[in-house]
Amino acid sequence: MTLRPSSTRRAAIAGSLLALIGLARQGRAEVAHVIPAPAADEAPGVAAQEVAVFAGGCFWGVQGVYQHVTGVLRAVSGYAGGEEKTAYYSAVGRGTTGHAESVEVTFDPRLISHGRLLQIYFSVAHDPTQLNRQGPDTGPQYRSTLFVRNAEQARVAKAYIAQLDAAKVFPTRIVTTIETDRAFYPAEDYHQDYLTMNPTNPYIVYNDLPKIDELKRLFATVYREKPVLVAASG
Repeated sequence: MTLRPSSTRRAAIAGSLLALIGLARQGRAEVAHVIPAPAADEAPGVAAQEVAVFAGGCFWGVQGVYQHVTGVLRAVSGYAGGEEKTAYYSAVGRGTTGHAESVEVTFDPRLISHGRLLQIYFSVAHDPTQLNRQGPDTGPQYRSTLFVRNAEQARVAKAYIAQLDAAKVFPTRIVTTIETDRAFYPAEDYHQDYLTMNPTNPYIVYNDLPKIDELKRLFATVYREKPVLVAASG
């Protein structure tokens, strides 16, 4: 027996479809690229944890990608690039604070390298050929930026960008910037684990769930089905 959806359910479905159409008209979702691994990477260390901060559009999708990567211990959505007093969503959204929506990734370098995380960042997490735009989101708060924590991270990132540009794996040059000495501030609780908690949100469906699919397809050896969530790690 086929059950007919209620009028409320039909309205919700129609609204979701209209929202998806609107998003498609505003801007396409980023397209994943198959890219080589970095020729230069950090030397294997003995430390159990390292931190890297990635900015590449809306933090919901970037966080969601890294939460599915083996070796990532924690991925937190937040803001970097500006002052602590303006590190909140309504201020950052104006695009005048210097902040970018970012994700702080704590990882075990014995399980996954910083270079591998960069490969995922450039391949599936966002489009590195657009500086201040990702999908339907525009403005410097959505810029493509690596907030490096030390000279070694900066060295690896610069070398990898040069390698990818030389190989011409993207139709245009990479515009990702590298910023140093920038503090990271966690975002509001309602932004954490957003992709996992809201899988039917039209924005997530159109812009972010395809990134998870591409992560699983292109990086099967480091993909994990169950994400590591902020809510679970405290």
